Amino acid sequence: MAKREATHSRRPLHPYLVLVAAVLLPGAGQVINGMPTRALIMMFFMLSLGFVTMQLAAPERSFAGRHAGGLFVYAIAVMDAYFIARFRWEMFRNRAVA
Repeated sequence: MAKREATHSRRPLHPYLVLVAAVLLPGAGQVINGMPTRALIMMFFMLSLGFVTMQLAAPERSFAGRHAGGLFVYAIAVMDAYFIARFRWEMFRNRAVA
């Protein structure tokens, strides 16, 4: 009986909560999903690409234009956190039904 209980993991957070956390704080979604190394990698690329595009863009460009590289990686990080949380949620839900 103890072996059976050990194979069942605890209920994951709802994907929408992970999505909100990822939107509010970059990298938080990956940390909530249990991937802190991935969060650090995303933060590194957000900062480095944001800095590179800021240096290369003309000064008269908008904020989004000057930081497009960092904003792009930020959007990818939000989607990544949500999709992983959604996958885990569906796996848990399907395992509970079966």
